[in-house]
Amino acid sequence: MDLRRDVFQAIVDPTRRAIITLVAIQAMTPGAIAANFDSSRQTISKHIQILTECEILEQKQSGREIYYHINARKLKEVADFIEPFRKMWDDRFNTLEAVMKNRQPNK
Repeated sequence: MDLRRDVFQAIVDPTRRAIITLVAIQAMTPGAIAANFDSSRQTISKHIQILTECEILEQKQSGREIYYHINARKLKEVADFIEPFRKMWDDRFNTLEAVMKNRQPNK
């Protein structure tokens, strides 16, 4: 049985979100990723492992180096799940804005 970590549990951590942001710009080695944080390289490796297990990051070997890059399909799944909630909140904020614009100030 192939158990994978939940993608939402993975992205709740601010360090992992920062790693996703870094790797979204360009593929990076674990050392290059770790160089952006004050945490130990071992700690960053654990974060990378979690992101890989939930398929947000994929790895490719180039010579002796391993490069991590974003799995856009997995991030699209997350975005597709969140989209209805984003729309709902946009609608609520638009309604609130309309109510506030129609309110007359007290004189």
